[in-house]
Amino acid sequence: MADIYEILGSIYDGLSAAAGECGLTPVYPEGKAKGELPFKEDSGRIIIEYQGENKAARIEHFNNRIALMGAAKEGEILPSDYSQLALSLLEAETANEKDVKFIVNDFSDTLAETFGSSAKKQVKSKLPTPVSKAAAKSGAVSYDPNTLANRFTTIYPQLRDEYKANIEKYGQFLPEDFFVNHGNAVLLDTIKRNNPVEMKKLFKLLNEIYEDGTNETQSLICVTMLGSLENDQELLANCVDYMSNDLTSPVINVNKYLWSRDGKGSRMKLENPPVYKPKKKKKNNIMSKLGM
Repeated sequence: MADIYEILGSIYDGLSAAAGECGLTPVYPEGKAKGELPFKEDSGRIIIEYQGENKAARIEHFNNRIALMGAAKEGEILPSDYSQLALSLLEAETANEKDVKFIVNDFSDTLAETFGSSAKKQVKSKLPTPVSKAAAKSGAVSYDPNTLANRFTTIYPQLRDEYKANIEKYGQFLPEDFFVNHGNAVLLDTIKRNNPVEMKKLFKLLNEIYEDGTNETQSLICVTMLGSLENDQELLANCVDYMSNDLTSPVINVNKYLWSRDGKGSRMKLENPPVYKPKKKKKNNIMSKLGM
């Protein structure tokens, strides 16, 4: 697929049943006839809107992402009333039928949970809101572990349920639990296959998040995720052509340290994260030991 309007048309068609069951009907902007894709464009965003009794939803495509927004209240619904309910990557150049199916299923489930007969009247974000690219690049805020995991599961949608389950179980996102028990296996499988398209997509994400991430997020990438390469020189060589200059050195040094005699204790802690205890979050200090 290459045309974003064709892709959005497929998503729109796929959501029609779920929207109808939730009492939401599409809003046709001026100049759009029934049967056409009811989109409008505003400040670089492509928007599709739905309305219902005391509720509204909208799909927004922007910066290679697609978001589902929702609001519910009596009276007029204003733009400030919307909350983000779901977010996925959607790049027209690389999107395929599998990506469209994942977004349709995720958005359909979200609509049902939010606006279905058993849903609460007030709309709340289903998952913690990820940091936007614009906010990170401006320096206003840095990428956090939740943003990394959220976007990681848009590349690997088979992990989306595990990501949600992690948050539901602990009441917040625990990155070590998610990546050690679920994410790293998929990461390693991609690196072992060394498919150029898959590797470029994976490291485009890791490079971007590392560059503008918090110290905790950078450590998560270098230590928890790429530290699981076990200093395998063949796997590290697969990564070198795709890692940014800023990421390459820390990853190589972390692997050397973790899989040396001196790093045995840290490695054991990494492989066996401590049991979660509320309000007692333990920091990973491997990066500081390496002077990073």
